Amino acid sequence: MSPVIEEHARARLITDGPLTRPVPVDLRYDPADERRTVHIGLPDGTDWAFGRDLLERGLRTPIERGAVRVWPCGRTQLIMELHSTDGVEVFQFEIRTLIRFLARTRTQTPTASPDADRTPQPPSRTTRSDTSRTNTSRAARTDTSRTTRPDKSAQQEEGATQERGAQPAHG
Repeated sequence: MSPVIEEHARARLITDGPLTRPVPVDLRYDPADERRTVHIGLPDGTDWAFGRDLLERGLRTPIERGAVRVWPCGRTQLIMELHSTDGVEVFQFEIRTLIRFLARTRTQTPTASPDADRTPQPPSRTTRSDTSRTNTSRAARTDTSRTTRPDKSAQQEEGATQERGAQPAHG
């Protein structure tokens, strides 16, 4: 059994106001999970889970899968936008923190996995009933069917939107 990889990190919560604030987050990866899932635990007890590939691709190019949008912001930052029935949370991460975490996850992943050719799973959001990660309940998801189009025109369209300084959606 491979050990679970967990890293405590800091992200900046982006708000409507003029100031952002640092928040602690927990990055977690269990190599035994057949879906190669990354978990991001937020201070309010929310745990977002999505495929590691979403985070890896988001380091290079804007990508959206279900309720999670990820895109690079310059050379050193990554923006993660998380949509739920409660609204939208936008976080800014240091890319080097995520690269270090992902590098650790790759060392623990078996080279030949039976799910290597499986379709990526949609993101999910759970809320911890207490501070432990063992007691979780699945929150209702409203729309997890959206995925990014792999064609070049979609990437150009997303890039153009980002260049115009598009603001995160608020719900």
